[in-house]
Parts: sequence; C-alpha cells; structure tokens
Amino acid sequence: MSYTCPVNFIRVDNNISRINALFVSSLAIAYLLSSNIFILLFLAIDFSIKLFIDKKYAPLFILSKFVKNVLKLEVDYCDGGAKRLAAYFGLFFVLLLITTHFINEWAVSLAIAIIFISCALLDVFFNFCIGCKIYFIIKKIYPNFMSS
Repeated sequence: MSYTCPVNFIRVDNNISRINALFVSSLAIAYLLSSNIFILLFLAIDFSIKLFIDKKYAPLFILSKFVKNVLKLEVDYCDGGAKRLAAYFGLFFVLLLITTHFINEWAVSLAIAIIFISCALLDVFFNFCIGCKIYFIIKKIYPNFMSS
C-alpha cells in the first residue's frame, strides 16, 4: 500500500482501478471525438453503480477485472478510501461534462474533459492518483473523513 493513502481498512486492487481508469479516459476521449452524450450517460451510470450500489455490478469494473485476469496481473492492494474519493471526483467531472454538453458550452466541456482525462491517465501510466493525494490531505485535517 502506498504511504500516501491512509488505511480505512478497505483494500482494493490497484491494478483493476488503473485498468478502469484507462477505460474511463478512453470513453471520455471517445466523447470528445464524437460528442455522443450516451457515452457520458454510461459513465455516470457506471460511477453511480460503483459508488451507491456495489462496484461488482459496475460494467467497467467487470470489464477491468476480466482484463486483469486475462493479463494475469498480480494483486496490488491499495487503500479503498482514496479510490472511492477519486470515484466521487470522476462522477463529479462526468456530471459537469453532461451539464456543459446540454448547455452547449463546448470550450468549457473541453477544459473539464482535459482535466478529467489527465487525472485518469496520471493514474494509468504513472500510478499517481490525484484522489489519493487529496484524500491524504483531507484525512490529516479531518481524521474521520469517509470512515465507516
């Protein structure tokens, strides 16, 4: 586990999380290229299932787990609290993108998408989770933040 992510006693597989981030960023790029709102709606549903129902039912989680197994990647546990906070950020970004799509603010949508995709790809390629860093700062200030 990374020293930057305080333990909340819920561990998640970092490899599945990173594969999931690759799919999310790919779909965000596909949205930018196509302006197909259904891509964003799919992402919003996926994040909502992950956060409010159970991640094992989220389509991108299922696909990410399958890819991890096909690639025979080892389990790499990390703190679940930080990844959960990152998922909330992801949902927030997707909802912002949906809003800017419907109000026809392409420039704002592009800026939001670039930030969103950059954060996801930092996790994919460099194992640098912005959500983990923010989570660490918040946990120092509010130790009971996102505690079960």
